[in-house]
Amino acid sequence: MIYIYLFLTTIIIYIVNNFLIKKNFLSSHTGEKHQTFVEKKNVVLSGGIYLGFFTSIIFFLSSYKIFGIFILVFLTLGLLVDAKIIIKPHLRLFLQLILVFCVTYFYDLKIISTRVLLFDYLLKYQFFNYIFVCFCILVLVNGTNFIDGLNGLVISYYLIVLFFLFKNNFLTDILKQDLSVIILFYILLLLFLFNISNKLYLGDSGSYVISVIFSFIIINYYNQEVLISPYYIILLLWYPCFENLFSVLRKFRFNKSPIYPDNNHLHQLLFFFIKKKLNWKNLLTNNFCSLIINIFNFIVFFIGSIDIFNTKLQIYLIVSNVFIYLLVYYFLFNFRYKK
Repeated sequence: MIYIYLFLTTIIIYIVNNFLIKKNFLSSHTGEKHQTFVEKKNVVLSGGIYLGFFTSIIFFLSSYKIFGIFILVFLTLGLLVDAKIIIKPHLRLFLQLILVFCVTYFYDLKIISTRVLLFDYLLKYQFFNYIFVCFCILVLVNGTNFIDGLNGLVISYYLIVLFFLFKNNFLTDILKQDLSVIILFYILLLLFLFNISNKLYLGDSGSYVISVIFSFIIINYYNQEVLISPYYIILLLWYPCFENLFSVLRKFRFNKSPIYPDNNHLHQLLFFFIKKKLNWKNLLTNNFCSLIINIFNFIVFFIGSIDIFNTKLQIYLIVSNVFIYLLVYYFLFNFRYKK
């Protein structure tokens, strides 16, 4: 039965995607400069549609049925952004906040402990805890959207995260059946293959859906297994979160609005460097850069998974990641803009 379901999923995605391509619906090019950074060909922003639809079914069949509805609402918001119906970044951020707060409040999502005494004291106040959870999820959602600039980068990143969640039994409560995990893994893998072959992009809708799903899974599990270091959770999500926070600070430094896109993210600078040095075709350079970044992340997650209860190890890895990121960014930025 599972093989029939997976086969039908593949056929549906293939047919719908070809239809969207022919109709030129949800085009990746709508006039913004950053959209032509890597690829000038129009590619449909359909990844979120498949991810949102099939993952919502997974949750409808679980004890978290309402979350399946929330996924579809996030998908709708993302599609409105992708279709340029919602244009203003402030409105988009406001709607994200409303939706994230609804999920947080409905499922009583809280951070039990950060192992920082003063902050843990503040987390005892329910409203403050909700606001903090919303802030963390919004950072991840928009950070995921920021790193979605190379084919396969976001999907392969979350595939790696899914692997380590499964390895450490983080999925036993939300996705109780192995079948659900297999379906989620297969959908991500299938979208990854379409993505690296330049047949579809995730778009804002895909970034919203994938980051909200993983936020929900991870926060729920951590609240039941508080002995796990909270910094292991941070480690698993460090890249999109730090990309977001660093981008905001960087844009303030250059007197630019932090809510508007640019071409100076780490993955874009890495693309420029590899392209300049090796002179490969865009698609090959694109996929190679994604591979480099996520090989690094896989190694870091592997080391962190050796002892997920060891806070010192996790903090050391997070600090090391930030240092390496800043060092590489400084080199790549100077390479691109050197006189």
